[in-house]
Amino acid sequence: MSERLTFDMVSPEKHLFSAEVDVVTVPGSEGDFGVLANHSPMMSVLRPGIVLVEDGGTTTRYFVQGGFADVTPDGLTILAEQALAVDGDDKDALQDAVTEARSR
Repeated sequence: MSERLTFDMVSPEKHLFSAEVDVVTVPGSEGDFGVLANHSPMMSVLRPGIVLVEDGGTTTRYFVQGGFADVTPDGLTILAEQALAVDGDDKDALQDAVTEARSR
């Protein structure tokens, strides 16, 4: 079995995600980057965009309004200014967040 990445994502409103996953793609300020288990340590500012969480053939998507990503060999923590599940029930809030991000 391949090694897995410990991933946590939090926003000021709530703890959005905490699990071991295969890979996470992050919208960094200098471009998107993927994080696997045992990644080299780094930090990145997040730009508004989509965080892709891939695990066992399924992909979960979150829209983040900005924030920080902290990568260590032990895992990835995203501290998001605002984050919403793309496939969640609150489509109006998601549309409002995307519209606000585009207006910045």
